[in-house]
Amino acid sequence: MLAALTGAGLSAAAGLNAYIPFLMVALMARYTEIINLPAQFAWIESPYAIGGAGVLLLSEVVLDKIAIVDHINDAFGTFIRPATGGLIFAATQAAEDIEQGSSFMADNPWIGVVAGVVTAGVVHTGKAATRPLVNGATFGLGAPVVSTAEDTASVGLSLVAIFLPVLVIFALLLLMVGMFAVWRAARRRRRSRDTAMASAGYYS
Repeated sequence: MLAALTGAGLSAAAGLNAYIPFLMVALMARYTEIINLPAQFAWIESPYAIGGAGVLLLSEVVLDKIAIVDHINDAFGTFIRPATGGLIFAATQAAEDIEQGSSFMADNPWIGVVAGVVTAGVVHTGKAATRPLVNGATFGLGAPVVSTAEDTASVGLSLVAIFLPVLVIFALLLLMVGMFAVWRAARRRRRSRDTAMASAGYYS
């Protein structure tokens, strides 16, 4: 059960930023005993994988904070984030199961892949749907603020998933509430702005 919560939390974090949970798992697997990846996922902790993910993370952090460019970034993320979520879910599930002396998840990694893809995909969809509203309501000024909040949430969710998996369900609920609140506030602000512009005759 805890392994599933860890995988779910990391996959949700990947839905916000694919490279943050990947790097956390990779670094902890390489330099600590907290995560012990099985042989089929050992490449995740290789210097090449860590270095490549680090470069991609830097690119993501910059590009995702620029209005309009963030939409293009989200389009690429439609494939990358769910795929990363599936990979991380399967890897951490298999690692946890091996530690418990069971090979079920190691023999059936597709279960973790499917669960991770779905979880990351749902979160990514919410992120991608909210961002255009935020940009439209704030003329792009809200992009760096919301992006920073998403990165922070990805870091926090990853840490909770790894160290306090029993709190993952609470963290996921909090994430959903937060994303809905941002979407609702942006939608309300955009409606108010459109109404004001219409009243001033800009749409006549």
